[in-house]
Amino acid sequence: MSADRKLDSDEEYETQYVESQVIMSTVQVVAPFALTYALFMTFHGASTPGGGFQGGAIMGSVVLMIAFAFGIEPTRRWLQNKVVVGLAAGGTAFFVLVGLGTIALGGAFLEYELYGEALPIFAESGDAISWGMEAIEIGGIALIVSGIIMGLFFATAAGYDGGDRA
Repeated sequence: MSADRKLDSDEEYETQYVESQVIMSTVQVVAPFALTYALFMTFHGASTPGGGFQGGAIMGSVVLMIAFAFGIEPTRRWLQNKVVVGLAAGGTAFFVLVGLGTIALGGAFLEYELYGEALPIFAESGDAISWGMEAIEIGGIALIVSGIIMGLFFATAAGYDGGDRA
């Protein structure tokens, strides 16, 4: 073996994971439709079955589908950790802010009726409860669920290295 040739274990491979061109092509076609359906479920959920949890689960599953087709590490680099954490944290913060807003108006946590009294746009239409539920489902639950699903997937895919235990 020549001295300037490296062993396979010494090289860093940056190649794209390719299991099947059929799977990659299928995911490229299906992913936009699945994401559109997830958004439909999320936005349509307050008045019909479905909602933020189901829509968020489908959104997270679309990312998993992309990772299975194109490789987990390339997907992890494309969808940075701060985006995944930002989804979960941002959804939680939005949920808490909507709830604390009603406390600031003198009511209980998530007492949506108070938004109807405080904001003229809701007072005229009488839809404060509906809009409050939509805000929680779209801005809170869907983001939390999709962020948690993606985060758990990437954490599980990274594995456990057997580090120190508490």
